[in-house]
This record gives sequence, structure tokens and C-alpha cells, in this order.
Amino acid sequence: MTMRQDENRADPVGADNEDGHPDTRLTGLTAGFVGEVRTCLGADRIDRVRALAEPLGPADLADLLESLDPRERARVVGAIRDSFDPTVLTELDDSVRLEVVEQFDTADLAAAIAHLESDDALYLIETLDEDRRIAVMQAMPAAFRAILEQGLAYPESSAGRLMQRDVVAVPGFWTVGEVIDFLRLSQGLPDDFYDLFVVDPAHRPVGTVPTSRVLRNPRGTKVADIMEDRGLSVPTTMDQEQVADIFRRNDLVSVPVVDAAGRVVGAITVDDIVDVIDQEAEEDLLGLARTGERDIYASPLRTARRRQSWLLITLVNTILASIVISRFEGAIEKIVALAVLMPIVAAMGGNAGMQVITVMVRALAARDLAAGGTWRVVGKEVVVGVLNGVVFATIMGTIATLWFGDPSLGLVLASAMMFNMVWAGLAGTLIPLTLERFRIDPAVAAGPFLTTTTDVLGFFVFLGLASTFLL
Repeated sequence: MTMRQDENRADPVGADNEDGHPDTRLTGLTAGFVGEVRTCLGADRIDRVRALAEPLGPADLADLLESLDPRERARVVGAIRDSFDPTVLTELDDSVRLEVVEQFDTADLAAAIAHLESDDALYLIETLDEDRRIAVMQAMPAAFRAILEQGLAYPESSAGRLMQRDVVAVPGFWTVGEVIDFLRLSQGLPDDFYDLFVVDPAHRPVGTVPTSRVLRNPRGTKVADIMEDRGLSVPTTMDQEQVADIFRRNDLVSVPVVDAAGRVVGAITVDDIVDVIDQEAEEDLLGLARTGERDIYASPLRTARRRQSWLLITLVNTILASIVISRFEGAIEKIVALAVLMPIVAAMGGNAGMQVITVMVRALAARDLAAGGTWRVVGKEVVVGVLNGVVFATIMGTIATLWFGDPSLGLVLASAMMFNMVWAGLAGTLIPLTLERFRIDPAVAAGPFLTTTTDVLGFFVFLGLASTFLL
């Protein structure tokens, strides 16, 4: 396995490639492109497959591999093995990555990962199973292995795991000319950087200078005179979600990462934060849907096992609701209309509550509830529950009255719906806040708690009111 060279991507932006296909950097992969790759694989035209796949960038090649079945995927990787860019591995879905990694022996995989930026290398290493990880790291150069071992020692999903170790740090008393000479002559700089971090004699960050500002000032200008003295840095132990929030609030391109003594040990750049934001948003979305994690490329058996725990929670919820219903068998036998109407109460409460939970989970993730705004949001959602409750209770109470010719039944239904809609607004805010306080992910756990309460309380209030006032 060798590193890809830039000339593989020399076609002009916006133009068609030599084979007439649109530039995938602008259009993404088309069904026609993937179909041609499949056709060539079926006809055993490996040279053509190589010609189609090699010019693709890492993200596009990852999309191509994910679009193929395992046998086709293996043949494409085999066709471009000599020019395979290991950055592609960071773009693949976890399930697909495991398949692709198995096609390379330990020495080739170790050599390829060692050519990556330290943050990308660490990401790949931590996704390997333990035995493969140990073997690959042992095959790496000792210095690079030490960097990865240090990164793995940091907490999972922390700034220490996310950062790249190579940074550009300069003292404030240097001039612009000295900085430029240093950048030209130094061999240990990262491939891409956006800011220079200004440090004191103890290597603690005191400011930041954008690279563009260095280039636009005279050589004799002192770095301290043009730096931004914001003093922003993040500790290695900070959660990556908090780091992403710092980037969002301060419009950062990069930020230094410091150890317990406050010394610069790495940097996090905005391209990594984009991935974090995407990952956290995906986790929240899948958590609300209670599917655990994205499993579109996993096997049916593995997907079924992942979802069973959440379905079990749903089963327990329905059993509890059924127990409540069974307490009112006599009322339901006498007034059959109750069986027709009671699912409406639970469904409206559950849906209203999930609307609130979705808003609250997003607000908690974006840290929008700071500065005493929590109870304002709780009060607002209760008011919204009252307003919606009045509207839909009136609608369904009227429908039930006309449907069954019993105003008392319509009033009972309206009262139960009113209660459940208000409860949905209150529970939809308090449940995520409580889970967050106990460090439980509300995106995952809030839904089951909410639906259990809206179903059980909805049935209990509706059937209880019916037993009291209609029998």
C-alpha cells in the first residue's frame, strides 16, 4: 500500500473527467458511475475499474466502496491496492471499514497509518479490534507508536483523542521574518495548519496568529503585536462535544490543546470539529429513534441484536399500559366506546411529548439553556401544552359527542386529552433535564420514559374519569 499523490486529482474543478464522468467532487457519485464499476467488475475489466476508482478522492472512494457488496468491494480494493489512500479508511462506515482493513496485512496497514496525521491515525487505531490494534502498533516506528499510545491513554471522545500532535508554536518576541524562515526550514510541521500559536517560555499559549496575518505584515513586525490575545485553549480531558460548542460560539478555525500544566501538546482544527458535530447530531437522532447506532451496512443478525434491547423497553411499556387497562375491564365492557377512544389520548400525549423532547435534546446539546433559561423553557412548554390541549380536546370532545351521541363521554375524553397534553409538555422538559443531571444521555433514554408515562397516565386518567362519571 502506498500513499496517493496529488496528481491523481489534477482534473479541473467543474469539468468532466477524461472518461466523460462529471467531477465527483461537485456532484458526488452517480448511480451511472457505480453501475459502470459494477459492470466492469462483472466483465472482469480490472484495468477499467482501476481507471475509474483511482482518481476519486477519499470521501468519494469511500462512498463507492459502501455502495458495493462485500465481494465487489474486495475486488475494487484489490485493483487499487498499490495506490490506496489510507485516508479513505477514516471516511468509511465502521462495518465496511472492518471488511476493508482485513484485506491488508499488518505491515502494510501499519505503514499506511503511520503516514497519516496523528489524529486520523489514532482514530483508525482505536476502531480496530484489540488483537489487530496491538499487532499493527507493534509494526509501527517506535516514535509514532509512542504518540498513539499517549493518545489512547486519554478518555474516549475527549480533546486528547481528537487533537493532532504536530502544531506550530512560536514565541511572541519573534518577528514575522523569523517565523517565515522557521516555517520554511522546519521539517516537523503538520501538512496543513491555519493558525500559529504564540507561547510563553513555559510553552503555555498566550495568543493566536492566523497564517494570513503573518504573510501580510512586514518581516520586522513582532508576533506579539499582531496576535489575537484571546487566551482560548482546551484541556486534553475536555469532552469533544464541549470542544465543538467552543468552536461554534467563538467561530474558531483551530484551538490549542493543553495538558494539566497548561502546556501546548496539540491542536484541534475545524475539519475535525465538523466530523464531531455530524457524529453528535447522528447519535442524538438515532437515540431519539432508539436504534442505538447507524447500522445500514451491518448484517441483518447484527442489526436485529442491536435493536432488540430497545424493542424490549417498548414491550415493557406496553405491558404496563395493558395492566392499567385491565383494571378497567368492567368499564370497557359496559361502554365499548372507551376502547375505541382511549388510544387517541395516549397517542396525542406521546407525539406531543416527543416534539418537546426533540427540542430539549437539541437545546441541551447546543447548550442553549444556560444563564437561567431552563425554567423559562419549562414554563413555555407547559403553556404550549395547555394551548394545544384546549384546541385538540375541543376537537375530539366534539367528535366523540357527535359520534356516540353522549356529551358526557365527549367531556371525559376532552378532560383526559387536556391532562395528557399538559403532562407531555411538562414531562418532555423535565425528563431530559433530569437525565442530563444524572449524566445519562437524554437522546437515548428520554423517549422510553416519556412514552411510558403518557401511555400509562393517559389510559389511567381517561378510564378513571369514565368509571367515575359515566357508570
